[in-house]
Amino acid sequence: MTHYSACPHDCPSTCALEVEKLDDNTIGKIRGALEQTYTAGVICSKVARYSERIHHPDRLTQPLKRTGDKGSGQFSPISWDDALDEVAERFLEAEQRYGSEAVWPYQYAGTMGLVMRDGINRLRHIKKYSGFHSTICVNMAWNGFLAGTGRLTGVDPREMGKSDLVIIWGTNAASTQINVMTHALKARRERGAKIVVIDTYNNATAKQADLFVCVKPGTDGALACALMHVLFRDNQADREYLKAFTDCPDALETHLQSRDPAWAEKLSGVPASQIETLAAMIGETPKTFFRLGYGFTRQRNGAASMHAALSIAAVAGSWRHEGGGAFHSNGGIYHWDKTLLEGLDYLDPKVRVLDQSRIGAVLTGDKQDIGDGPPVTALLIQNTNPMSVAPDLNRMHEGFARKDLFVCVHEQFMTETAEMADIILPATMFLEHDDVYQAGGHQHITLGPRVVNPPEGCRSNHEVICALAKRLGAKHPGFDMTAREIIDRTLQDSGWGQLADLEQQHWIDCQPDFREAHYLEGFGHADGRFHFSPDWDALLPHGFGPAGAVMPTLPDHWDVIEAANSEMPYRLVTAPARHYLNSTFTETPTSSRRQKRPSAMLHPDDARDLKVADGDTIRLGNLRGEIPIAAEVVETAQRGVVIVESIWPNRAFAGGKGINVLTGADPVAPVGGAAFHDTRIWIRPER
Repeated sequence: MTHYSACPHDCPSTCALEVEKLDDNTIGKIRGALEQTYTAGVICSKVARYSERIHHPDRLTQPLKRTGDKGSGQFSPISWDDALDEVAERFLEAEQRYGSEAVWPYQYAGTMGLVMRDGINRLRHIKKYSGFHSTICVNMAWNGFLAGTGRLTGVDPREMGKSDLVIIWGTNAASTQINVMTHALKARRERGAKIVVIDTYNNATAKQADLFVCVKPGTDGALACALMHVLFRDNQADREYLKAFTDCPDALETHLQSRDPAWAEKLSGVPASQIETLAAMIGETPKTFFRLGYGFTRQRNGAASMHAALSIAAVAGSWRHEGGGAFHSNGGIYHWDKTLLEGLDYLDPKVRVLDQSRIGAVLTGDKQDIGDGPPVTALLIQNTNPMSVAPDLNRMHEGFARKDLFVCVHEQFMTETAEMADIILPATMFLEHDDVYQAGGHQHITLGPRVVNPPEGCRSNHEVICALAKRLGAKHPGFDMTAREIIDRTLQDSGWGQLADLEQQHWIDCQPDFREAHYLEGFGHADGRFHFSPDWDALLPHGFGPAGAVMPTLPDHWDVIEAANSEMPYRLVTAPARHYLNSTFTETPTSSRRQKRPSAMLHPDDARDLKVADGDTIRLGNLRGEIPIAAEVVETAQRGVVIVESIWPNRAFAGGKGINVLTGADPVAPVGGAAFHDTRIWIRPER
């Protein structure tokens, strides 16, 4: 029997799925839903073999209590009632000693289902626990896009199939957003469209491009400015469009006169001749579709770089045309009312908010982060594995090692974070509970109903939050409702009909009409224009960016990256791995076998200078720490750039700490974020 669902993982594709159910406890094959027009029957290999994960013999299926030292791996089974009682008791103790802000519910996107991901906020708001500023993924990209358009929406991503030139910028879509390639390749097949890939190394997506532009990490703004310089210089800027739809085209043209291809080549490493070629392609192709990813924004200048790349579509007037314009995320189209789901009727703006990316600093008591408030002495962790995925990993490990810190982790496997817990609670997987999903990379709301029974002993996020609420004295209607009831009510409150309708339809296509999606009725700013000169200070929330940062007033290369220097002459990019998704799928045998081992990709000339051969062990390091890793000598990136496809478990590295030992957690402008791909390092052969 086939059931419909949605992939729950942290990926913009949010693929619609057809799931083969073998019996009440067992799934078979998973396929992409053919009738859903964005997924179009195509899913990644990781999810296609999901039976490996859901039926994995190492799944957690019983609550556990730590019996040895933190990190020792010594746990004993405990009943659900006893486990929940202890968690509630420890939370109440923290609250009585320091106040409610000593408790920090910490979650992210291990599931993107609205009920199972966001329901933890209902407990947070009612109990007035410390707030959560979500900064580890989207901040720079979203705010760079909003700075230009004023609204987090874009052209219908299915229009890639109607384009004559698809520019895939800063996302390895063949590995991480497979459906982007579905629609781009459709344009090539049916229209003879060209595909351009702009990235820091010759990855799986770049290998399918007609033109690959290899840019040094953190210099995408320079490349964007040079492309616009050529469009203005060669009279290929759409001046009629600029006059009608943008704020200051004359000032931009004047500003760009000194940002020519030769200037950009010195910064980005992209040959001036290649910049000229790409600019001509854009200028001669009205239907140019800019598919802007997250990767190039994970820099200290990431928001400015997104804004600069986005601005090209306005200079060229690409927004006018079906198959043209720009797309990053459709997160702004759904108009959810999450009052019930998140307990927003209890939200108190006076409660302090802590930065997700700065968890290491928070747990070690940094006053920059906790202010005059109490230390965090109790954590409830769902849907994330910070001991592996968070930046500044040494500080993270120091914080989790505190003897006065109580940690409850609700998880599916014994992750590095679970190993540091005092109480571990076993969690369900997406086919074992009811939820509803919105896409970022397309335009659908999709139902994910329970398909099979969970293993005995596993409980959903919603069940755990409701059980804790009862023990903690937290009252709210959402705690007395099933997940299905919350889905139904949230759909109705948000204007999306009823659950019964969604069960019949499986998904809702929420795409705005052509003129709205292309901003032909005006952009999202009060003046209705695209802003080349953004008001960065208008972006919220304040207080999380670097102190004193002055961002560019017009599209530019903002020189604030962690540039290479004589002591650390290499730049590190920790790009996503094809067969992992953050720290998910590292436990499945096929994924780990195909990824083989952690390795650092070095340019042959760099390897020769270092006297390093393929397969040799080298050490990567900087002021934050160092790790051993195998060298992989491949001509994939520019000289001086090192690529480590991650995130491997910490245990995959000698010494037990992974790649994020090297990445920084210093705040990124304008409102915080983590610059995972903006890291300078030294390299030493390990003899």
